[in-house]
Amino acid sequence: METQPFVQQQPQGLPFQVGNNTRVVSVKDWMITILLLAIPIVNIIMLFVWAFGGETNPSKANYAKASLIWAAIGIVIYLIIVVLFFGAFAAMFNSTR
Repeated sequence: METQPFVQQQPQGLPFQVGNNTRVVSVKDWMITILLLAIPIVNIIMLFVWAFGGETNPSKANYAKASLIWAAIGIVIYLIIVVLFFGAFAAMFNSTR
């Protein structure tokens, strides 16, 4: 009876591959990242560079994409609040005439 060699299958849907040579982002790299994100205008530019640049560590790229998504959500909520506030103010102003 001939036995087949055991071949381990990688489960589907894992967010990483076994043997991936991506290096871990060091504490020093995160410190520099946080420093750059504290500088106005530079932070937005760097988030786009890290999110869509090809040479960025996948962990930092995912962080940048998540930050941009949260920023977009915040802007949309802010715009909705501003429109509602000014709409209510305009309605109040017109009703007093």
